[in-house]
Amino acid sequence: MSAPKRFFIPSVSEETILTGEEYRHAKNVLRLREGDEVTLFDGSGAEYSGIVARTEKGSMTVHVVGRSVSDKDPRADVCLLVGALKGDKTELVVQKATELGVSRVVVFSSRYCAAYCNENKLLRLNKVAHEAAKQCLRATVPEVAYSGSLAEALASAAGYRNKLFACEFAEKSGADLASLEGSCALVVGSEGGFSEEEFALAQDMGYAPVTLGKRILRAETAAIALLSVVMFALGELG
Repeated sequence: MSAPKRFFIPSVSEETILTGEEYRHAKNVLRLREGDEVTLFDGSGAEYSGIVARTEKGSMTVHVVGRSVSDKDPRADVCLLVGALKGDKTELVVQKATELGVSRVVVFSSRYCAAYCNENKLLRLNKVAHEAAKQCLRATVPEVAYSGSLAEALASAAGYRNKLFACEFAEKSGADLASLEGSCALVVGSEGGFSEEEFALAQDMGYAPVTLGKRILRAETAAIALLSVVMFALGELG
């Protein structure tokens, strides 16, 4: 028997009503009916078991019968700062970062960044994070934010214990990834990479350079690869 279908609802009560896209997905795609079991989550880390009580035009009422704390959410606090990427590559990074357990994603513009992020794109990226959280059984959803400059993005993660800056022209890594402990902020640039001045700025703000091997990686590959290594070191993939 398959697990109950999952739905993200910002506010869950004893009688929770699905509307909009969640309703359409439940009614038209999953074809749920009265009596079917579902799971709701509100991004707080809690999950709610429920039963479809009734279906009306444009809405579906779920009777919540239980609450539990999810064991699928990450213990580590990891923030990914990534340069805006062309096409749908930023969406890919947000999706995979959510699956890997990131707590927050900050998309930024920098000197050699050729892509942009507007309000509609930011809404889309947050929707991607919600959908990815549903798929991978997380009960929390990482926030996706935008910074108009690299300096602003770096400052937004100033409180993290470990601050890592992936740079293709760094001669060697300034941090031991295998021994990481505590919160981590990771920085990966866009397709154009970083300038020497941006690299110097990051170091002045306490970011340690890290290298990703001898080969040049695509920006989306670099973001996913670095995040995977860090999550493994923090015990999230073990």
